[in-house]
Amino acid sequence: MDVARLAGVSPSTVSRILNGTARVSEDKRLAVLAAITKVNFAPNQMAQGLKKGRSMTIGIVVQDISSPFFDETLRGVDDGLKGTGYASVIVSGHWNAEEEAERIRLLLARKVDGIILLSGRMSDEAVLQFSGQRPIVSTGRALHTRSALGIKLDNEHGAWLAVHHLIELGHRRIAFVSGPANNHDADERLTGYLRALREADIGPDPKLIVEGNFHESSGLLAVNHLFDTQQQFSAVFAANDLSAYGVRLCLYRKGIRVPDDISLVGFDDLPGSSYTTPPLTTVRQPLYDIGLIATNALRRLINGDTVGSEVPPLELIVRETTRRVR
Repeated sequence: MDVARLAGVSPSTVSRILNGTARVSEDKRLAVLAAITKVNFAPNQMAQGLKKGRSMTIGIVVQDISSPFFDETLRGVDDGLKGTGYASVIVSGHWNAEEEAERIRLLLARKVDGIILLSGRMSDEAVLQFSGQRPIVSTGRALHTRSALGIKLDNEHGAWLAVHHLIELGHRRIAFVSGPANNHDADERLTGYLRALREADIGPDPKLIVEGNFHESSGLLAVNHLFDTQQQFSAVFAANDLSAYGVRLCLYRKGIRVPDDISLVGFDDLPGSSYTTPPLTTVRQPLYDIGLIATNALRRLINGDTVGSEVPPLELIVRETTRRVR
């Protein structure tokens, strides 16, 4: 082994120094590092993983591979894996608890070292049960055990930020295109919407709340429904940016100007939201950061380390789709 020969130590000493398990003099350690630099040596991380009984793969369960929401999060995961020797296996749960469980069983059968679960419909109890086999980091949950960690953002506060912004601009008839029923994020955003109205002494009007499904088409259909039922409103809060895109298209087709006639706020701050016409006011979720945090946390769980619950904040990004009521 060139590194061992140049440093004047045994190959096993080089291996133990690389793994951080060797107790050697500082001179020997520096000699090994200098030899590594000289020969441009890169340890075979897969071989090291196999020695530790690891596959050096991480399973990732997304809900919709085509969604730009998951694209940003996966970009953070990918950057978190760079230089670690780990590869990822990505599968989709399609917002179905049974399918998510089946996909996790598939990943476990492939001997992944850990799993990142991005949102989903599985119960916390099911996630904890699977974590008994391999460590799991899941977004959208409040979990914290030795083998499972949840990264849960404050969706209620994020929705409150959006609606409070509209109220400060003088809006009182604020329509809400919600997410699907029995979805944790959607439920919390509805709670935030209602809380902001109550705090401003605005009685919620159930006719202004239309259930969507987080897709563009649901935003378009929701606003069509509001007009078909002759509802009066000066602003729309959409539970995510994709729904807001559909809202914007519906308003455009009806000749309604945004924000001159109706203000619009989304939730997520997807990359494309800066380039809509006009650019969308929205609540920013740190999607890339979530992916990075989840990856780093999972690697620590795999190594048996303790992991803290690091939750980045949400913030309102004011662009050009909201304005003060005339």
